Parts: sequence; C-alpha cells; structure tokens
Amino acid sequence: MAPTTLHLRSETKYLERRTPLTPTTTKALLDAGYHINVEKSTGRVFRDDEYKAAGAQLVPEGSWVHAPKDNIIMGLKELPADDAPLEHAHIQFGHCYKKQENWDRYLSRFARGGGVLYDIEFLTDPSGKRVAAFGYYAGFAGAAVALLAWAHQLTDPGVALPMVNPTDYPSQNDLVKAIKASLSRAVPLNSSQPPRIIVVGALGRCGTGAVDCCVAAGVPTSSILKWDMGETAAGGPFKEIAASDIFINCIYLSVKIPPFVTRESLSQPGRKLRVVSDVSCDPGDPNNPVPLYTEYSTFTKPTLPIEVNGDGPGMVMISIDHLPSLVANEASESFSQLLLPSLKALDRKDKEGVWIRAEQIFCEKVKELPGSN
Repeated sequence: MAPTTLHLRSETKYLERRTPLTPTTTKALLDAGYHINVEKSTGRVFRDDEYKAAGAQLVPEGSWVHAPKDNIIMGLKELPADDAPLEHAHIQFGHCYKKQENWDRYLSRFARGGGVLYDIEFLTDPSGKRVAAFGYYAGFAGAAVALLAWAHQLTDPGVALPMVNPTDYPSQNDLVKAIKASLSRAVPLNSSQPPRIIVVGALGRCGTGAVDCCVAAGVPTSSILKWDMGETAAGGPFKEIAASDIFINCIYLSVKIPPFVTRESLSQPGRKLRVVSDVSCDPGDPNNPVPLYTEYSTFTKPTLPIEVNGDGPGMVMISIDHLPSLVANEASESFSQLLLPSLKALDRKDKEGVWIRAEQIFCEKVKELPGSN
C-alpha cells in the first residue's frame, strides 16, 4: 500500500511564521513511513533546506491546490477568502465552527468540494482535552507586547507603539533581551518602579506563559498579581485592574459573566492602567469579559487606543490574533511535538479516535449551514 502523503502548505497570513510541522517532526513522520511534501516558503520560521535535510520533498508554493486528492493538506491558519470548492482533507485552524464572520462561506467550500476540515482546535482526546495548543506561547507573546507598549508609553509619550516585527526576534531569548532593554529605559521614568501587572487566568497554560515572560524580563514576582477563578468568582468590574499598570487577560469564556472591566470602571479617578493585552482576543464575542474593543490589532499596528474619561494616563489595547508568531520557533516546535502522536495515526484515521471525533464535528457543523436541511 502506498504511504500516506502529507502536504505542508505555505501560510498566506501576513507575518504568520509558525508551522504545524517542523523539520524535527517531519523526520519523525518520515521514519514512521509517511511521505512529506513541503511547499517552499520565505515566511516560515524554518528554512526550506532544513526540511530537505530531514528528507522531505520540496514543492512549489501554492501547489497544494493541484495535489492528488488523497493528499492530506496541512496548514496553520485558514485559507484566503475564496469560493472555490475544496476537495482535500485539510488540517488547520478553520475559525468557522463558532459561526465567526463568513463562517458559512468558508465551511461550505469543503461541503461543496467533498473535502474534510480537521480543525486543529477540535482535535481532542477521549476526555475532550485538546491534543495540541499554542496557549503558553500566546501568553508569553501577549505579555511581551504589553511590556514593550508600557515602556514605549513612558519613553515616547503620545506616540503609538511602532510595528513589532516577529522577524526581528529569531528566538525567545532575543525577544526577552529586547524587552529588558526597553524596560531599562522606561523604569527610571516611573520613579524607578517596575510595572505592576495583573494576569487573569494565571494558572492556565496561557497565564503561565504570560507570567514567565514577565519574570524573564526582570519584573519582580512581587509586582505580578496572579488571578484565576477564585479571585474572579465574585464578578467584576475589579478595581485591582484599574490600579495596575498592565492587565493581561488569559481567559476565554463560552458563557457570559460580569465583565472584568468596563469603560465606566476605567473612568473612575486614580486609574493607573495603561496597557490591556487580551490574549484570548475575541472582539466580536458577546461573552468577552474585556468589552473595550471591536477590532483586532496587528503586528504592524500593535496597539489600539482605548477612549475613556477620567484623569488616568493614555490607555491602549493589544488584540493580535496570532501572537505566538512572535516566538515562532519555540511555539512551532512545542505545538508540533504535541500534535505528532495524532499525526502518526493519520494512516488509520478512519479508526483512530482523534480523527473520527474531528470528522464527526465537521459533519455536525456542515449540517448547520444555511439551506443544508
């Protein structure tokens, strides 16, 4: 029987440097009997020759469209907007199962083409836990941009934080060095005091990453307020957030609760808060406990102004939806290693639970398409 072929496509989202398949995991799959095609890419954090050295076959960028139908197409972010039917099985973050904007247009492409979407967000073990996630590095990067933004407000008041370019940081250590340099210039302008930071969701993977970034950058643990379910159970808004310099939200909610902050709560006298980083980043979700923004920020424009009344300093929002690209090397390697056991089972996907569950969810969501009944 011919080996199962995985085709790693090039990402098209601007500054998306991550990949679900690294040279290390490519070699592991090749050793397990798979055939791997890797599209050439100048934007991916790993070089083409690293994949070639691992044994993969390099193919032209965008060639997945014409790949044999039995090839499994791997990517990270959703495909560009189009109406062309999709005939392959795709492994990616589809961002269409929660009825996000244009969800039906995207999902219907698979239904019309006879393809299948194995949405990475819905690859789960029997207990329902996701098999792979970027949570830790999303938190790390969200804290990193927040610290850069806070420092910039002090050193360059009234000037928006310029582009934060992931290509400037080949490694996590390079990013931490840059943050330390920024803080060394800003802290003396803050009465020699480090920023006071509140992390909500501090005990989860995302929150752990945020706290670790702050500590790595030299922020004393005494300046980091770590909150989780116990501290937020009473319901917001919380005055402790307004009294902090930086607020990092690492909680995603599927049910509505009293918001952690509101424009009214941040308009009260004495506010110190300057930077809000919503790592969970879902501006259109009515359950978002940080209802201060309606659009995403980007690496090109990393902060958005938050307009409130009161006597506090200027305040900005960070809502970048692919934060782990800032630490693409480490984030990709960690994620791909978590995904690897499931990928090794792709040659028996009709019998392996993780893929059966993912296809069942796909079929259920297709039934929700307008006009499908």
